[in-house]
Amino acid sequence: MPMTRTIMPTHNFDPVSLSIMWDRLVSITNEIVEALVHTSFSTIVRENYDLACMLFDADGRILAQGTFCQPVFIGTGPHTVRKMLEQFPAETLEPGDVLFTNDAWIGTGHLWDVNVLRPVFYQKVIVGYTLSISHLPDIGGRGLSAENVDIYEDGLQIPICKLFSKGRCNDELVGLIRQNVRVSEQVIGDLMANVTCTEVGEKLLLEFMQEYQLTDLRPLAQTIVNHSEQAMRTQIGEIPDGVYNNEIQVEAFDTPVTLKSSVRISGDRLQIDYTGSSEQLRYGINVPLCYTRAMSCYAVKCLTIPGIPNNEGSVQPVELIVPPHCILNAQPPAATGARLLVGHFVVPLLFGAFSKAVPDRVQADPGMLNVIHMTGQRQDQRDFSTMFFSSGGLGAMNGLDGQSATVAPANMKTMPAEIWESMTHLTLVERRFRRDSGGAGEFRGGLGQTLTLRNDTGRPVYVALLGSRTEFPARGFSGGRDAALRRFIIDGEVAHPKGRYVLHPGSRITVEDSGGGGFGDPHARSHDKIQSDIAAGFISETAVREVYSLSSSAESPAESEPG
Repeated sequence: MPMTRTIMPTHNFDPVSLSIMWDRLVSITNEIVEALVHTSFSTIVRENYDLACMLFDADGRILAQGTFCQPVFIGTGPHTVRKMLEQFPAETLEPGDVLFTNDAWIGTGHLWDVNVLRPVFYQKVIVGYTLSISHLPDIGGRGLSAENVDIYEDGLQIPICKLFSKGRCNDELVGLIRQNVRVSEQVIGDLMANVTCTEVGEKLLLEFMQEYQLTDLRPLAQTIVNHSEQAMRTQIGEIPDGVYNNEIQVEAFDTPVTLKSSVRISGDRLQIDYTGSSEQLRYGINVPLCYTRAMSCYAVKCLTIPGIPNNEGSVQPVELIVPPHCILNAQPPAATGARLLVGHFVVPLLFGAFSKAVPDRVQADPGMLNVIHMTGQRQDQRDFSTMFFSSGGLGAMNGLDGQSATVAPANMKTMPAEIWESMTHLTLVERRFRRDSGGAGEFRGGLGQTLTLRNDTGRPVYVALLGSRTEFPARGFSGGRDAALRRFIIDGEVAHPKGRYVLHPGSRITVEDSGGGGFGDPHARSHDKIQSDIAAGFISETAVREVYSLSSSAESPAESEPG
């Protein structure tokens, strides 16, 4: 039976040593990420980086998270590890054990994300844990769709269990998963890639401890957590005390969803209350509490200590009130597969609230991530199940134009066209910036993009659209204008942004992505920036006259949109 230490030794780390060790831990998590990416089978991991890798101390506190990760999972990781250790206490674990779950309420909010945890032993004692999270290409059920009505349609639910026991794989569990998913080679391959990268993390963490002659990570963890928490509380304390409310609407099905937030600042304390938000729905856009917590912590960190690496101290100061059964605290058996279609809006919801307290710190609304889930057969009759990502523009903020076609609020990549085409045998016919899609302002919102996909497989391809910003645009702040809306077109007909469709051979789907909101009065935008936008094809002559009340002296590309 492994031992667990109950007495935590004390240690004073000088600032230089602390900085070096802290950076080294982040570097280790980045190496874990690279191991996951290089051993994965699916493009959603290998190309899109829909993943997260973290290091924890023996008490389950986050020491570090990879730089090239989904930053929001800093808010789900601690909860996941705590639940896993409740099911399998540390004193029952052995070297070579690997825990696993895809439970939507324990993990990251939907079944497609797998959570793989490995205890790290040093001298027969658990000194830490490595956690890996990645989005699988399939998990069975009806597939990824906003139209799913319950968690059973979402797919296969796997409670917390041992995927490996003393180094031996649970072949029965792997066989069960293989039997219930599409593209099983990719699914099992990605699952084992998570196992492999946690083993890499174990090796690197032990090397780190030996190099710095550490027998316990908890004193270092406590120092790092204290430093980050104090830095965040200091920044919270600089926000004027008060209650800052905001309300937004998000497209759903029959009627829009209402999201409400009330941010209360009192000294260095911050409380977010989501009372008044819509009730959970019989559709797949519900959000479990773990994901709401993650998005809330992410938004607060962006506004307070964006430059400090993610760890446990980044989440401790944030207190939440989220009524059960509201759409931001959905209860089983609610469908949650498309939880991003509501959950991602927590960030602009909170930015809108904070704009009433610190307007120069916040970013105007983003155009949001767009996802198209596709399943079908290639020309060679090999099955595929994958997601195509496209991006709206980021919102502008005081002093900065918004970035164009950039994923928000995630930290992800979009897939190169060549890889997408070779994997699916669909063709990306066009991809270009969408002129005039960014909200006007002293600082212009980022542009969305226009792209068209053509089905060249020779077979039907089944499509689930997971889009937003089709009714409610990205709002401008401080006098900035709203951005253009998103639109989906299939063979010339406007499609529902959350619908399921069959893309027949030769058919085309076009996405016109939304832009980001502008910041500040458009009439205050510098003449040089306006001329530069015209020359680049970002804005039209019409926008110059009607929005900026100017006439252009630069030649605008009239024949084509910006590339």
